[in-house]
Amino acid sequence: MAELRDLGTRPFLEVWDLQKELVQQRINDQIGDVFLLCSHPPVYTVGRRREALKNLLDVGDTPIYEIERGGDVTWHGPGQVVLYPIIRMPEGDVLKHLRWLEQWMIEVSAEFGLILERDPRNAGVWHQGRKVGSVGVASRRGVSWHGLALNVKPDLSWFRRINPCGMDAELLSSMEVELGRTVEEEAVWHLFRQKVAAFG
Repeated sequence: MAELRDLGTRPFLEVWDLQKELVQQRINDQIGDVFLLCSHPPVYTVGRRREALKNLLDVGDTPIYEIERGGDVTWHGPGQVVLYPIIRMPEGDVLKHLRWLEQWMIEVSAEFGLILERDPRNAGVWHQGRKVGSVGVASRRGVSWHGLALNVKPDLSWFRRINPCGMDAELLSSMEVELGRTVEEEAVWHLFRQKVAAFG
């Protein structure tokens, strides 16, 4: 059975450092699979895509971290639920891992009546052409880290300070915006807890 660490709101740097420790421990089989469920104070992260830095527009004094995951620049912050699986991926297949993370967001959102779908050209999950959830992972010796971020009820203006994933910020949305009603964030956290409890 996988372990869930329910971290609440923690600074990105703190959780990033924890991921690095856990990845090495998982590689060495000192621990089993671990999931970190959390949210972050506002932060921008930049993936490995070479041109990603040019997509930082007007971020002010908000922290920026260049990290190991694939993809471009994105924002994390309040109103967004983040899940980092530190797991040994079946067959080390990163693409299957990404599809599985997308599927979890699709299933969680469906519980609220929001039908999300994939876009064959772009990772993440979408509703009528607007992106509601993102995925970005790294792997080391078959062990995954980084993960998914589902926009439940964030202030979407944070995305307008960047070209998120190289796209127009107006394409970013949230569960609340797409449903046109309030979504209780704790209910989303609870559904992800259930997913982890059933994992493996």
